[in-house]
Amino acid sequence: LSSGNTSRQLRSELFTMASIAGGCQHCQAHGAYTLHMMGVDPERIRDIWSFERSAEFSDAEKAALRLARDGALVPNMVEPGHFEELRKHYSDRHIVEMLAVISLAGWYNRWNNSIATVTDQESVDWAEPNLKAVGWNLGKHAGAAHEQRRKHPRSTDPDRIEY
Repeated sequence: LSSGNTSRQLRSELFTMASIAGGCQHCQAHGAYTLHMMGVDPERIRDIWSFERSAEFSDAEKAALRLARDGALVPNMVEPGHFEELRKHYSDRHIVEMLAVISLAGWYNRWNNSIATVTDQESVDWAEPNLKAVGWNLGKHAGAAHEQRRKHPRSTDPDRIEY
């Protein structure tokens, strides 16, 4: 068990999983495109949607993704067994950080879904060919050209945390 921070990649995978469970297409596109900008293979990104059956994820990563999925559901479905499994792989510090990411994703999901945030064209252009196979669609997050940001917020500053 490491006492360091959770990797940026895992945090973004958790954000994406929580957004899948939360149903926000905008946040799914942003989370997936952020992973793409980090250099994550598109197959691994798509496999987040079916992580339980995927060979792309380790047992530790699957435990974390389960926490994100079940923690983002309403009502919340996290149970003591989640933490028992997570503690086989992660420190309490890691788990707290994971819960913070999942909680932030929940806020973003509700905000962006409620106001139907228009997704930037850069994220849409990547998501259309890469995420359709897993059921992603832009839905209510489409907008007129003048409503769209031209670029994903992290395009100009890859260390910036914004979904």
